[in-house]
Amino acid sequence: MYARKGWQAFAAVLLLCTALLWCYLNINWAFVNSLDFSVIYKYRAALLDGLFATIYITFFSLALGLVLGVALACLMYVPFPPLRWMIRAYLELVRDTPLLVMLFWIHFALPSVTGITTTAFQSGFIAMAFQSSAYLADVARAGIQAVPRGQWDAAAALGLAGYSTWFEIVLPQAFKIMVPPLANVALGYFKASSVLALLSVGDLMSVAVRISNYTFKPIEVLTFVGGVYLGLSYILSWLTYRLEALMKTPV
Repeated sequence: MYARKGWQAFAAVLLLCTALLWCYLNINWAFVNSLDFSVIYKYRAALLDGLFATIYITFFSLALGLVLGVALACLMYVPFPPLRWMIRAYLELVRDTPLLVMLFWIHFALPSVTGITTTAFQSGFIAMAFQSSAYLADVARAGIQAVPRGQWDAAAALGLAGYSTWFEIVLPQAFKIMVPPLANVALGYFKASSVLALLSVGDLMSVAVRISNYTFKPIEVLTFVGGVYLGLSYILSWLTYRLEALMKTPV
């Protein structure tokens, strides 16, 4: 066992050295040295505002999407087939429509059809909330189905009302099961929020594109923004693992 671990460590070091050697021989270091990342510090306030806008629209659109998704998942258990058919149709329509198409339809087509106009920020928020609700409805439905049938039978035997059965027995257990897939959806939509830059919503990517066009330094700006997305995604993943471990810990 120790010999196998030694060979694995040797292979990892060898692979790392090979990758470093390849980088040294193939990267244009003169170009790398010419990059000017001081532009990041110069426009730090605008980038920070864009980051806050991205976090804001992602968090609240997912929060609304989670509420709608859980409500839709619960309504799927109502013994009224037409309602279930309507919910399934909604889920398929929204889930199979690309976020970009939904974003443009809400912002440009919806005002012509209904006469209701929305700002770019509102259009982005609505598009992300409605599409995330479809994915989160499936996540919630899977969590509810994973609750043992005995829990339902025990609630019925105790004569608990439907409200108590759902909010005190079923949903708390389902939420523990929902945490990992819920985090995956949140990560996906945090990164997908960069699509909102096409409407100049004011998110991080929108600000980065404006700064790139103004300073003619797209590599520096977009590299920094990519690092921000990567870092925040890693932090969110770590927090998710910690939350999942905490919820599994017996009280």
